[in-house]
Amino acid sequence: MEASPIEVALGDEAATQRLGEDLAMAVRPGDVLALHGDLGAGKSTLARALIRALADDATLEVPSPTFTLVQSYETRFPVHHFDLYRLGHEDELDELGFEDAFAGGVALVEWPERAGSRLPASALTVELIHEGEGRRARISGTGEAMARIGRSLAMRAFLTGAGWGSAQRRHLTGDASARSYETVRLAGEADRILMNSPTLVMGPPVRDGKPYAEIAHTSKTVAAFVAIDKVLREAGICAPEIYAQDLDNGFLLIEHLGSTGVLDDARNPIAERYVAAAELLADMHGRPWSPHIEIAPGIVYDVPPFDRDAMLIEADLLVDWYVPAVSGKPADDALRARYRREWNAALDRIEGFEPTLMQRDYHSPNLIWRAERSGHDRLGIIDFQDALVGPTAYDLASLAMDARATVPRDIEQATVDAYLARRRAAGPFDETAFLEAYALMAAQRNSKILGIFVRLHRRDGKPGYLKHLPRIRDYLRRALAHPALAPMHAFYEEQGFLEEREL
Repeated sequence: MEASPIEVALGDEAATQRLGEDLAMAVRPGDVLALHGDLGAGKSTLARALIRALADDATLEVPSPTFTLVQSYETRFPVHHFDLYRLGHEDELDELGFEDAFAGGVALVEWPERAGSRLPASALTVELIHEGEGRRARISGTGEAMARIGRSLAMRAFLTGAGWGSAQRRHLTGDASARSYETVRLAGEADRILMNSPTLVMGPPVRDGKPYAEIAHTSKTVAAFVAIDKVLREAGICAPEIYAQDLDNGFLLIEHLGSTGVLDDARNPIAERYVAAAELLADMHGRPWSPHIEIAPGIVYDVPPFDRDAMLIEADLLVDWYVPAVSGKPADDALRARYRREWNAALDRIEGFEPTLMQRDYHSPNLIWRAERSGHDRLGIIDFQDALVGPTAYDLASLAMDARATVPRDIEQATVDAYLARRRAAGPFDETAFLEAYALMAAQRNSKILGIFVRLHRRDGKPGYLKHLPRIRDYLRRALAHPALAPMHAFYEEQGFLEEREL
């Protein structure tokens, strides 16, 4: 469906370059941008800024393809810059790989009218029009791509309102969820992070008339991040300062805590940093946390509970996605019923165990190491918006069995030992019960992750997550080795859940 056109005033060349960056943050593989405008209208300036932003290289040589007709670049994804001014006939497009360029990358097409019927109907049109001393850009196209561009331009407007309107924007991360993050740079200022967290689309009902995200208590708006950030900072824990916020649109401008994490250059865990993260976690678990957080006068965010329904719907991802992927057929009702019985029996054992503020993804992607600091201030924490009130053991399992890095058994043990020592030193502590809860939460989390990573591949077209599956199966074996989980271990073995499989 054709969306309403978007118009942007471009007072000077710098404004055209900023629009190029804004478009770079919005485009996706498969997009085609048809650039219309007279000679000197700024088409090449716009294309150059877009390509440099995708390459994260402000000095990248981006010559005009006036004579070559096409220039290709390996950036975050392939970009092909066409200039068809000297095209003799549409048939010459085959020699240029014109249609192939649309498949896995972005195509920028100057003088697109020369392509005739070969230009896809889904192409976005960017028309640059002379207006006084400057230009005006008129962008038109279909709904989904236009929505992305509209949101990117809204993010620029948010930056302008925060006094960062001329900042350079660069993609930082964003893959497994609708959230994305950018690094924004302004001369004379420390880099900041622009967080884009649109309101969660809940999806179809999956159980009892409720969507998965509602049952699992996935955060719906950026208010969750603001709330958890507030209480962490009030407790003296290093979480990002929030410089500007737009709760309605889901935009935050926050502190950039750094780029060094808890892994080495080969992405192996650094034992000292995992131990430090475990000690911080233990101290956090030694203090009370209110689930009711006032984020603005009269606005209270209630941290949801990690209740039985949430635990089970997450664990069910294994039978929903992993089992069909490895067996070639959906899990039948008998298997699902037995799976649920095993999980309910196990979860009965830790009902109500040590509730605390549970960050949910306390692992390497979300831990920043600041070597110049001391004590707990060496660790910065990010990406905690899905926090719940749940068992203390969960976050330690998330850390010591890190889904994104292979934690050797000796580092896992050192991490757990550091946590236990800190808890023992703080006062009475039921270590036996904790270790049982640790094993169970590790089993629950890694069962969920097996399903999530397959879902990301099969539903969302992100096969890169499959490389993590052998690690997750190994973590499951470790967790299920606890004597209290012997019945579940036997069930998983019987069903072949722990076998190495190729997908």
